[in-house]
Amino acid sequence: MARYLLHRLLGTLAVLWGMTVLVFLMIHATPGDPARALLGDMGRGATEEDVALIRAQLGLDRPLLAQYQDFLAKLLRGDLGKSWRSNRPVAEEIRERFPYTVQLAGTSLVIAVLFGIPAGVVAAARPYSRIDYALTVASLVGVSVPVFWLGLLLMMLFSLVLGWFPASGSGSWKHLVMPAVTIGAASTAFIARMTRAAVREALAEDYVRTARAKGLAEVWVVGKHALRNAAMPILTTVGLELGSLMGGAVLTETVFAWPGLGRLTVQAILARDIQLLQGCVLFTAAVFSGVNLLVDIGYTWLNPKVRFG
Repeated sequence: MARYLLHRLLGTLAVLWGMTVLVFLMIHATPGDPARALLGDMGRGATEEDVALIRAQLGLDRPLLAQYQDFLAKLLRGDLGKSWRSNRPVAEEIRERFPYTVQLAGTSLVIAVLFGIPAGVVAAARPYSRIDYALTVASLVGVSVPVFWLGLLLMMLFSLVLGWFPASGSGSWKHLVMPAVTIGAASTAFIARMTRAAVREALAEDYVRTARAKGLAEVWVVGKHALRNAAMPILTTVGLELGSLMGGAVLTETVFAWPGLGRLTVQAILARDIQLLQGCVLFTAAVFSGVNLLVDIGYTWLNPKVRFG
C-alpha cells in the first residue's frame, strides 16, 4: 500500500512540474505586452524608454529560461510573486478568493450527488422504461447546455421575472443558489449517466442473480449489492467532478459576479497580469491533482486489490 501511494504521489508531483512548464510557456506566448498594459491604454501614450524600464523592472527583458528558473525557485519557496495589477502578493489574492470557490463547488457537488446518484440508480433499476428514457434525455440536456447560457436563463427567470434570488454578487445563501444550480447541472447529469452505467453492469453479475434467487427485495438487491459494488466508478466520477468544479467555475463566476478564483483568473487575463494568472492556474491544477490523489487513496479503502497491488 505504501509503495502504491508513493507511486501516485510521485506521479502527482511530476504532473505539477509539467504544469509549471506548460503554464509558463503558454502565458508568455500569448499576444500583448504586459508592460504596455501596465502603463495604461495598452501603452499607446508611453515612450519606448518607459516600456523598456517597466520590462526591466518586471524581469521581462531576461531570457525565458532565466525567467522560468526564477519562477520555479520562488514557487518551491511558496512564493507566487506579486500581482502587477494590485501590487499585492498573489498568495493573498488567492487566499481571499478561494473560500468562495470552495463554497460554490461544494454546494454544487452536494446538489449533483443528491440528485445524480439516485437518478442513475432508478434508471438502472428500471432499464428502457419511461422513467429511464426521461432521465436519459434530461442528463443529455444537462451535459449539453452551456453553463453561461443556463446561468443567463436562470437569472432572467428567478431574478428578473420572479425576483426570488439576486442576480449577482455574494453575501447570503440566496446569492449562492443560482450559481450552484448552474454549475451543478452538468455534474448532476454526468454523475447520473455514470451511475446508471455502473449499476447496470453490477446488476448483470452472478451475485445479483443469487441474491434475487434467495428472495431478497429488489431495493436490497440494488442498494446493498449492486450499488456497493458500483461504488468504484461512481467515486471516480464524483472525484473528477469535484476537481472540475473547483477549477471550472470561470464562466459561472463571471456571469454571476461571484468573487471566486475563476473570476479572479478572468480579471488576471484581461489585465495581462502574468504573475497572478500563473498563480491562479497552478493553484487550480494543484487542487485538481490533489483531489485525484485523494480519490486514489479512497480506492485503497474500497478495493483491497488496489491496496496490495
